Amino acid sequence: MNTTPQTEKFRNTLDREAATYGVTLTAAALNRLSQYYELLNRWNARAHLVAPCSPQEFATRHVLESLVLLKHLPAGASLADVGTGGGLPAIPCLIAQSELRAVLIESSQKKAVFLREALSQSGVLARASIINERFEDVVAPAVDFVTCRALDRFEEMLPQLIDWGPVNSTLLLFGGEALETRIERLGAVSSRELLPHSEGRFLFVVKKVRVM
Repeated sequence: MNTTPQTEKFRNTLDREAATYGVTLTAAALNRLSQYYELLNRWNARAHLVAPCSPQEFATRHVLESLVLLKHLPAGASLADVGTGGGLPAIPCLIAQSELRAVLIESSQKKAVFLREALSQSGVLARASIINERFEDVVAPAVDFVTCRALDRFEEMLPQLIDWGPVNSTLLLFGGEALETRIERLGAVSSRELLPHSEGRFLFVVKKVRVM
């Protein structure tokens, strides 16, 4: 595939850093992730999908951090990605895990239009759907996992997000020390993993269990 110098930097960073994040990427996955990166760059100015950053940072901070989820997602798993924005973490995971199914929940109309285009160009549209609403205004789909990487007023909305998730689901949440404090105050059963190349960003694994 013909790529820009920016995309080459992005792809080379993915290839070089994947093992640090516990991720294995096929050549086909690298190609699709590179296409996704180029599409997002073309849309970003008008849809404000992610904050501007270098191709190296997008590869590590956005894509590879998203792919850390894969070790928690068994074959055939389903997830709801709340506040997915530019498709993170759902789209990289769909590209890298061929049996994964996802519902992408995004309230912005512009971002929802981008998401449909990105899912289609990435070849994963058949395994995904988009809900163009705020998560609290819809019934949670029957999924195994709920993911969230960025959400307005995340700490404030956390109790509602946990209540919203299906019974016996697992929430995979990205955040810092403040989010951990909020999780602890709610009395949720959780564990955390420090993300590579980070001193204060974590993946929190929160188990939602039925209370007998």
